[in-house]
Amino acid sequence: MGKIINGFYEFECTIFRKINRHFDKKSVNVFFQYLTHFGGATFTIFSVLILLVLSSNPLKLSAIASLIALTLSHIPVALAKKFYPRKRPYLALDKIRVTSNPLKDHSFPSGHTTAIFSVITPLILSFPVLAFILIPLALLVGISRIYLGLHYPSDVAAGMILGSGTGVLTFIFIHFQIIL
Repeated sequence: MGKIINGFYEFECTIFRKINRHFDKKSVNVFFQYLTHFGGATFTIFSVLILLVLSSNPLKLSAIASLIALTLSHIPVALAKKFYPRKRPYLALDKIRVTSNPLKDHSFPSGHTTAIFSVITPLILSFPVLAFILIPLALLVGISRIYLGLHYPSDVAAGMILGSGTGVLTFIFIHFQIIL
């Protein structure tokens, strides 16, 4: 079992390094440093609150589901970071490029990725045409976390699953309550 885990870790470190190695490309660097904030607390909370205040049904219902998903999805994020204290890649690996003032908390799972996927999932379920814009945006936020040296690919994958799963469950819950 140890060989499998070590093999997986080496594989994801290889993927991580292939993404992070482009850090010195100024235009790509600026793009990802800007884009990563779309998964941050300020942007996700503010965006959902704006939707909640300015929209009407059915967008308002999706905004409510997004807000609940965003809130609930960060409980397991906080617990995982506490009970699975994985060092961030720039702290664990050699020759990693990272932004100034990087995060110092634990790496697993990616909170930014969890946030963006928890917000977009109810919106996509209500308005599938938005998937063409929101899924690439969310994927790029996840890639930005790797590119910036802050997360391993498995941190991002866990965030995608956690955020999407919470988004689906809250969407179902909100819409089931309305049907009753």
